Amino acid sequence: MKKSELSIVLIITILISFIFGSIFSYLILFKDNSNSNDSSVRTSTSITLKEDMSIDKGIEKIYDAVVVIEGYSKKQKISTGTGFIYKKSDNNYFVMTNHHVVSECDDIKIILSDKTELDTTLMGSEAYSDIAVLKVKSDKIKQVANIGKSDTLQVGDTLFAVGSPESVDYAGTVTKGVLSGKDRLVEVALTNNKSSDYFMKVLQTDAAINPGNSGGPLCNINGDVIGITNMKLVDSTVEGMGFAIPIEDALNYALVFEKGEKLKRPYVGISMVDINDGYFLWENNITIPTNVKSGVVVVEVGKDSPAGDAGLKKGDVIIQLGANKVSSVAEFRYELYKSKVGDKIKVKFIRDKKNKEVEIKLSEKPNEEEKK
Repeated sequence: MKKSELSIVLIITILISFIFGSIFSYLILFKDNSNSNDSSVRTSTSITLKEDMSIDKGIEKIYDAVVVIEGYSKKQKISTGTGFIYKKSDNNYFVMTNHHVVSECDDIKIILSDKTELDTTLMGSEAYSDIAVLKVKSDKIKQVANIGKSDTLQVGDTLFAVGSPESVDYAGTVTKGVLSGKDRLVEVALTNNKSSDYFMKVLQTDAAINPGNSGGPLCNINGDVIGITNMKLVDSTVEGMGFAIPIEDALNYALVFEKGEKLKRPYVGISMVDINDGYFLWENNITIPTNVKSGVVVVEVGKDSPAGDAGLKKGDVIIQLGANKVSSVAEFRYELYKSKVGDKIKVKFIRDKKNKEVEIKLSEKPNEEEKK
């Protein structure tokens, strides 16, 4: 075969190889793309199914158990909030709401989802728990809430709230979010003082909580009540930080109020201020050692009080209650209220630059209001 003929055959062979190679490569790429597209369809379908899941069945389980609370003083409406019917006993229904919704009222009414208005009896209420219980008797009530468990929830679980933001005009408003945090300790001011009075353990959610929602249910996706909405963080730089009292804590308080009884809070018998309240300390002629930076300062010791019997004095700086350090009045009271009337608790404090310790037997808090 001549050299020129060999060149032609070689060129033809190369062209044929290139054509078949291109076809083979195309088929492989087409197959991979087909598999990739199939995978995208499956993933997209899965996501769509999740997004299409509705909480309407959960809402049905709670909606008619939610009520508007209207509080009156001298026949004038002074407060509006939310509550929910959580229990039926014989012919009586019990409604839970927040203390701060009804605390100044001499007459309290509830409005059902069908606009029926009913009179109630206040069975009990307390500021530090922020729980109140109302009793009502009526054949108009259609639904009682299911009670869930907050301690089994995981951060990120779907939650929803039902309430009456602003007024009765928006009764039955549903807002949806997630559990943003558990066991948050939030400072609460019960007076107009700058300092906080108490720490409250709460659930955090980004479900919208607005004025008028107070006392309403916070529910899991199944419509079971897992908390009682009671406050939100109000700041121009913050969005979506609402809080709710865990249902387990709320029920412990409610069981006392249902019986018409008062909560028995432990009592030590001191007036106190935060160590950084310099003006109040100066006004009461109390000088704190410069090396003491944290604690609660005793301003006054009650006569015949547990603290007085144990030897605490004006000017002592309490730095530890039981096994936990305390740095503020709010923290002191939070740790104190973990104990019960009759318990003995060790108190560590500083006096004349020396660390000291006493044991106090807690008694029942007197009925009169006090800063103790």
